[in-house]
Amino acid sequence: MSDAPATDQSEPEPDSPRGIDDVSRFLGMRWESAETVSIEVRDELINPAGLLSGPVAYALVDYSMGSALWARKQPGERIATINISINYLRTAREGEVRCTSRVDRRNDRVAVLSSEVRDGDDRLLATAIGSFSIFPRDRLGGHERRI
Repeated sequence: MSDAPATDQSEPEPDSPRGIDDVSRFLGMRWESAETVSIEVRDELINPAGLLSGPVAYALVDYSMGSALWARKQPGERIATINISINYLRTAREGEVRCTSRVDRRNDRVAVLSSEVRDGDDRLLATAIGSFSIFPRDRLGGHERRI
């Protein structure tokens, strides 16, 4: 289930809006669209201070950015995170948290994206900017995992 453009036949697409790998399934990520990923805050995601753990918000950003870019890739292209800079403004203790990302610029080798993380009341929790490498699939040397 994806709003993504068609890709070549050898590239797997998620069959469900829930999780694309073990990490995203553990976190409980749900894809609302290629650009928007959400989670429901639960006890396992709370840090000792009683707040949503920072790495959870970071993971939302990384997966949302990757998904937004993946939807715009060409057949045979692969992507990898180069860098993400995140600014935490506040946090959540419960409810839904969602990240929406957009591709600000891309060429044949690099893309720059931005994201906002918001809670269920639409309060801004974090902003982020990231860069991703775009490269030919054959550089993976057969080590690509199937989902």
